[in-house]
Amino acid sequence: MSVTQLGMPAIGAPGEARKGFFTDTSLCIGCKACEVACKEWNSLPADRPLQLTGESFDNTSRLSADTWRHVAFIEKKVPAPAAGGTEGIKWLMSSDVCKHCTNAACLDVCPTGALFRTEHGTVVVQQDICNGCGYCVSACPYGVIDQRPDDGRAFKCTMCYDRLGAGEEPACAKACPTQSIQYGELDELRERADARVAELHERGVDEARLYGRDPDGGVGGDGAFFLLLDEPETYGLPPDPVVTTRDLPAMWRRAAGAAAGLLAGTAVVFWGARK
Repeated sequence: MSVTQLGMPAIGAPGEARKGFFTDTSLCIGCKACEVACKEWNSLPADRPLQLTGESFDNTSRLSADTWRHVAFIEKKVPAPAAGGTEGIKWLMSSDVCKHCTNAACLDVCPTGALFRTEHGTVVVQQDICNGCGYCVSACPYGVIDQRPDDGRAFKCTMCYDRLGAGEEPACAKACPTQSIQYGELDELRERADARVAELHERGVDEARLYGRDPDGGVGGDGAFFLLLDEPETYGLPPDPVVTTRDLPAMWRRAAGAAAGLLAGTAVVFWGARK
């Protein structure tokens, strides 16, 4: 049983504050500088073949083994005013990334230890240990982790683990021209996000809400959380994500109980037959 299932997530090194991302989609202009910076720094291959996805100006479509930051262009129809007029379009843009969950199911199911929790509280895959089993792919409640078809190894955002070790911020946050992507200590980012939502509400943007910020949520809070301007489903995010391995301890207990009962029954039959 993992520490995440015991309710005692091993987050960060002693004395070190957990690091994370706060992505404010109200500031995103869809420039995709974060995507480019992520690919350049991590030497990720280009998406091939580039296709017309039919999803506005989005040609990468989703997070993948080769795209660790993905900027979605969402065109949402706006109803015509009651007094008449024509139907309009509302643009929503959001840079998606691995959530670096507090209770990370991918860590629970990895049989080789390829996934580990870093001293910054982030979750990283070690490709030289990954055996390509794919368990982490199906365990992720956000569908973030992906495998490369040539060898099956799993890849995802590392929050630029090598840069953090050198005292630098992640490449995507460094490249963002509007500070839509903010990096820092998670507790500080949560306070900043709360203030930002309050500011937007005062300005009449009532639809502004935080996603993944709550430490009491289904995954224990995300290490990368978002300010959204619409329902999570509009952005392709699950409305109520839960750690997919939350029921494992209970399942193992039931299985152990059933096995014990079967053994006891077998013993009774065996000894009864001998008599």
